[in-house]
Amino acid sequence: MANNDPLPYLTTDLPGICGVLKQEPEDFVVEEIPVYQPSGEGEHLFLWVEKRGVAAEQLSRHIAQTLSLKPIDVGVAGLKDRHAVTRQFVSVPAKSCPNPSVLETDDIRILQADQHTNKLKTGHLRGNRFEIVLRDTHADAVKLAEPIAKRISALGFPNYYGEQRFGRDGENVSLGIQLLRGEKTADDIPRPRRKFLLRFALSAVQSDLFNQALANRLTDQLIDRVLEGDVMQVVTTGGVFLVDDQPAEQTRFDDGETMTTGPMFGPKMRQPTGEPAERETQVLQAAGLDETFFRRFAKLTPGTRRPYLIRPQDLECEAIENGCRFRFSLPSGVYATTLLREFQKTPC
Repeated sequence: MANNDPLPYLTTDLPGICGVLKQEPEDFVVEEIPVYQPSGEGEHLFLWVEKRGVAAEQLSRHIAQTLSLKPIDVGVAGLKDRHAVTRQFVSVPAKSCPNPSVLETDDIRILQADQHTNKLKTGHLRGNRFEIVLRDTHADAVKLAEPIAKRISALGFPNYYGEQRFGRDGENVSLGIQLLRGEKTADDIPRPRRKFLLRFALSAVQSDLFNQALANRLTDQLIDRVLEGDVMQVVTTGGVFLVDDQPAEQTRFDDGETMTTGPMFGPKMRQPTGEPAERETQVLQAAGLDETFFRRFAKLTPGTRRPYLIRPQDLECEAIENGCRFRFSLPSGVYATTLLREFQKTPC
């Protein structure tokens, strides 16, 4: 599923700028926007960490081993790219780390350490700031980027999950589908990576199904239309509700107050009705699944809704030698690469 036809663009009619991403880690800089700052007192230590070319799993393992902690004792708000320079908070029990500098390596730096009352948990994150360089772009890349940026700023860009979610050749999706169908169990995953891979594989299936639902909506020219029975999300609060007055909700959508949402399948997912429900059922059937399969791992696949479109904040593009530098901010869980693909286009 994850390697079928390329996902459609929102700006297909606008030529791309091409460009190569991540030639050097410094070409992809990510900084977390935390929900809150550490208070300065408490039983937990929040470390503001900068890493270069280090995978998220590798960072957590390094901290746990260095401080003689269990992996569960290391708290992070979100996973960060490996081939990048990233800055993020990591929490550990304060008593385990009297000297944070012991965690530093050639590729890991501790920029700040402050105590707080609670452990950092997944989702304790408002978003991320990005500064990304595309190299080997068209000579007039900034001029070509302007109309793309204008449309995206007005409507948003397709909130696809990035390819890194699915593993090499979609192996995470394949494993997840086998688990959901009962063709494999958690015991078939090597114990050292079982907990991580189990969660990641099941999430990969949910993510791939969402991408397919979004792609179908875009292909059918319904990405900017609210349908009766859609599940909408309020942009400012994240609250979801069912459409029962299509004209009124189309106006709110057009004004940027709400977004249409797609399925992250699971037993607790808010269900649409009417045509949106039929469209989502077709996505499941095409994958050889149904909603009951997600009950096998209800705790890991509870289900939720995800906006189909995202409007980036503070989107800027400037010319540099042999390329372009982009700056923007995105909510947590949104992939910068899915924004950049609208500018790059393929093939070049």
